[in-house]
Amino acid sequence: MIGAGVAGLTTAVCLAESGVDVRVDTDLPPGATTSAAAGAMWDPYLVEPADMVAHWSRVTLSDLVALSADADTGVRLVEGTHESRLPCDLPEWGSLVGAHACASDELHPGFVTGWRYRAPVVDMPQYLHYLTRRLAQAGGHIRHHRYDTLEEAMREAPVVVNCSGAEARFLADDPSVEAVRGQLVVIENPGIRSFFCDDTPGAEELTYIFPHADVVVLGGTSDRDNWDLRPDRTAAREIIERCAAVEPSIAGARVLEHRVGLRPARSRVRLIDEPREGALLLHNYGHGGAGLTLSWACARDVAQRVHAALGLIP
Repeated sequence: MIGAGVAGLTTAVCLAESGVDVRVDTDLPPGATTSAAAGAMWDPYLVEPADMVAHWSRVTLSDLVALSADADTGVRLVEGTHESRLPCDLPEWGSLVGAHACASDELHPGFVTGWRYRAPVVDMPQYLHYLTRRLAQAGGHIRHHRYDTLEEAMREAPVVVNCSGAEARFLADDPSVEAVRGQLVVIENPGIRSFFCDDTPGAEELTYIFPHADVVVLGGTSDRDNWDLRPDRTAAREIIERCAAVEPSIAGARVLEHRVGLRPARSRVRLIDEPREGALLLHNYGHGGAGLTLSWACARDVAQRVHAALGLIP
């Protein structure tokens, strides 16, 4: 395995728990990956292939709901709203989470439509710790190692799974992968219990509020082809201002942390196998901002392909 973000760790867990000997090679520990910088919640993005994304989202939702029963996972079911400053329709996935239209008095000022629902909200640093523990319990382990080429990795094992995220642009020589820089701010929780997302079509800036137990994650930015991982003070201030306009209690909350990650954007998720001279290379990347939302279903797809290649009974 290459990569220890949510796609890599989830895939590694699925493989290890099905009896495959797994080693995750990564140049960054799980807590330093883009996944650790995410908000995050189950939220299908408009990525392709649409039919598979709908299936992967539905399957992963079931897994995350099940994990929410264990507080140690960092997954909780939280109620909240997606709202828009322009009229728009309920998303197709709304029925999966029981979404219903907001009454006018439920909307925040300036918003004209919205829907309320309950969905998994995930404390990503805690969740990645959980996946790391679960991998170890299944016999897998993580090694700090950076590959410059996939050919180097292919010399290490008969099957290599590439979950390198935005780095796939270089490692897999895939120029269609683009880094979309996301910045967010973590504050002390002033008592917020509901999530909020601005879902206005064509909005220039992202605005979202994800409450966890003692903290709230505020977002965000979406800067294409920007690989800079340093927090931007102006962007941070604007994030807080946008979120405080929705929830005024945010304005006085203490800032605890700034996070920056690089979403691996691609026109289509790349989940394919690539035979190579008696070995097998599988790719699982290009999920954009939907890595968590698609993670378990994509991981199981990869596991099935590995089982078939190795002649194993899953």
